[in-house]
Amino acid sequence: MSEWKADKQNSTQRVTLAITGASGVQYGFRLLQCLVASGVQVFCLVSRAARVVSVVEADLILPEEDSGLEAFLTDYARAEPGQVKVFGDKQWMSPVASGSGAPSQMVVCPCSAGSLSAIATGASNNLIERAADVVLKERRKLILVPREAPYSEIHLEHMLKLTRMGAVVIPASPGFYNKPESVEDMVDFVVARILNQLGCEQELMPSWGDHYL
Repeated sequence: MSEWKADKQNSTQRVTLAITGASGVQYGFRLLQCLVASGVQVFCLVSRAARVVSVVEADLILPEEDSGLEAFLTDYARAEPGQVKVFGDKQWMSPVASGSGAPSQMVVCPCSAGSLSAIATGASNNLIERAADVVLKERRKLILVPREAPYSEIHLEHMLKLTRMGAVVIPASPGFYNKPESVEDMVDFVVARILNQLGCEQELMPSWGDHYL
């Protein structure tokens, strides 16, 4: 079976998506589906804590092996073969570990408080942290989706620090002016905001004021 090829006309043809162990893994998995549907190739990084949360919150038992997880997420997102690439937390030779190979955009969704701290301080103890560090040092786009309540001064300081570095912080806080009727509607609200930041066309949520046009 032939390997999936990115659409050369799509400026967001590759995105790194990291799913960490914060509550709200549904946001990350829904974002994966939407990116795939938009014709984007996704380099996917899933933390060990995220695997635990996936079982608790989404009833998803993720395979331990990277190859098994890649097959699982490819099927889950209805992706073409090769469209979803999974890299393990110590896979230092992967494209996302270097500025010469990493996609120009990365999303950490959801972003745990621990990941937020590590990224803000440049810890780079695992591939998720290193990939985020690469995006920052190369002056590319990093989007962080924290799901924590309430925020401590530490969390706020890290978010301010990262914002000043050029990162975009989108808290997983759905709005209600669209009158959501389900949990899925609230998830889509946040995912739509992320897709807008990535420059991906989306029909999950209309832009503010569109209903008056």
